[in-house]
Amino acid sequence: MKRFAARQRYASDCPIVVIGGGIGGLSAAIHLAAQGRRVIVFEQNEIVGGKMGQYRASGYRWDTGPSVITMRHVLEDLFSAASRNLSDYLDLHPVEPLTRYFWQDGSRLNASRNFDRMLPQIEAIAPGDGPGYRRFLAYAERLHRITGPVFIYDRPPTPASFLKVHPLDILRVDGLRTMAQAQAAFVKSPHMQQFLGRFATYVGASPYLAPATLNVIAHVELNGGVYYPAGGIYAIAKAYQTVAQELGVEIVTGCGVQSIEVEADRVVGVSLANGSQVATSALIANLDVTTVAEKLLPPNTLPAQRLAHLQNSEPSGSGFVLLLGVRGQRPDLAHHNIFFSTDYRREFDDIFERGQPPRQPTIYVAISAKTTSTDAPPGCENWFVLVNVPADNGHFNWAEQATTYRDRALARLADFGLDIRGQIEVERHLTPPDIEHLTGARQGALYGASSNNRWAAFRRPHNRDPHLHGLYYAGGTTHPGGGVPMVTLSGKVASDLLLEDGF
Repeated sequence: MKRFAARQRYASDCPIVVIGGGIGGLSAAIHLAAQGRRVIVFEQNEIVGGKMGQYRASGYRWDTGPSVITMRHVLEDLFSAASRNLSDYLDLHPVEPLTRYFWQDGSRLNASRNFDRMLPQIEAIAPGDGPGYRRFLAYAERLHRITGPVFIYDRPPTPASFLKVHPLDILRVDGLRTMAQAQAAFVKSPHMQQFLGRFATYVGASPYLAPATLNVIAHVELNGGVYYPAGGIYAIAKAYQTVAQELGVEIVTGCGVQSIEVEADRVVGVSLANGSQVATSALIANLDVTTVAEKLLPPNTLPAQRLAHLQNSEPSGSGFVLLLGVRGQRPDLAHHNIFFSTDYRREFDDIFERGQPPRQPTIYVAISAKTTSTDAPPGCENWFVLVNVPADNGHFNWAEQATTYRDRALARLADFGLDIRGQIEVERHLTPPDIEHLTGARQGALYGASSNNRWAAFRRPHNRDPHLHGLYYAGGTTHPGGGVPMVTLSGKVASDLLLEDGF
C-alpha cells in the first residue's frame, strides 16, 4: 500500500472526506461545512441520494427508495443549521389519507392523524376498538416523549443513558414486551392489530419480535403526519445537495472509494476507484458499517471479534420492488396503499424464521401520480410496488426466481380486484442483490442489523469507530436508525462527534 506522507496527512488544508452521497452523508457534509470545514463527498453513482433515488422511463417517474416522510421538524433543523429555511428549498405537503389499508374481506381504512376521521372507520371494521386506539396513540406519544431526547435525538445510547430517564418512566419504555404484545393490550381486532403491527416494517423488523419501545414509530406518523415534497421524494436529495454546494461542499459523483488508508490506527486518506488518492485525517462513511469493515478497510485493521460481531449480526429485512407504468387509473387507490396478507404472523415467520420471501405477502403500492400528475402520462399511473423480503441470505435465488416472485405479487394484487397484468407498459424490478449493488447495503438489508431484539437500540454500531481515530459513520446502519429523518440525524451526530474530537 502506498503510504501517505506525514506532511499530507496532517496538513490543515486536507478536506474532511465523506464516502457516499446518501442522505446521511449529505446531512453530515452540511453540518460540517456550516462550521467552516472543507468537505468533499465521493459518490459511486452518477447522482446523489443513496437509497433515495429516482427512475424515469417512457414518460413515467418513480422514487425508488423511501416513500413515506415523517418528522418534518428534523428536516427543518438541518436547514436551520445551515442558516436557511426549509420552505425555500422544499415544498412539503401533508398527505391525506396517510395510507389506505385493504383487507381480503373487503374492509378498508383511510388512516388519518385526525382521530375524529378515524373513529367511525375503526368502529365499522373493529367495533369497540376506538377507545383502545385512542389510548394507543397516547401511549405511543409517551414513548416518544421518554425515548426521544435520550435514544433518538441524542448521541448513541449507553446503559448510563437510562440515568437521564425519570425513574417513573423507566418501565414505560416498554422494552420487555414485543410490539405485537403491547398493541394487543390496546386493540382486540385482528385488523387493528395488523394495522399497528405494520410499523415494525419501517425498521425492517417483525412486530412479533421487535421490542414494544418501537411503537414510537407509530407516533411520528399517526400523530405527526406524513408529507410529500413537490417534485417527488427525490427532491429532498436534490435540496440537500443544493444546500451542501452553496456551503462550499465539493460533491464528486461517478467516483467510488476503493479503500480507506490507515496508518497506526489512524485514517490518513482514501484511494479512489480511478486510481487517485486523497489525504484526510477524518472521514465519515455513509455506508453500511459492515460493508466498510469488509471491503474498504485494510485486512486485520479491526479486531477479529468486532468484525465477527458485525458479520454475524442478524440483518434487517430487505425489499423486492416493482416499478410499473400502468395504463389506466384507479380512483379507489390513494397515494399510499397497503394490501394485507391473511396470516401476518406466518408472513414474518417466512421472512425471519425461514429466511424466505413470504408465500402470501403484504403488498405496499405507492402511486405518486395521485399527488403529482406529471409522474405518469395522461390516463396512466406509476406504481411503486414493495414486498418485504429477507436480506439476501442464499436461501432464495433472485437471479432465477425474481420473475416467478413478480408473478406472485401481481397475482396477489389481483386477489384484491387489481389485475393489472395486461396493462403494464413499463416495468423494472429491484431485488436484494440489486439493492446491495446500487447502495452498498450488505445483503440488501435496508436498515443494517435487525431490530428484532429488546437491546436493538444499544447494539447499533456507534457513529464513532471505537478502533480507528478519524473514522465516523452516518446512515441507516448506525445510530439512530433508518428512515429519512433518522438518517438525517445520523449525519448530525457523526459530524458533532468529529468536531468534538478536534478535526
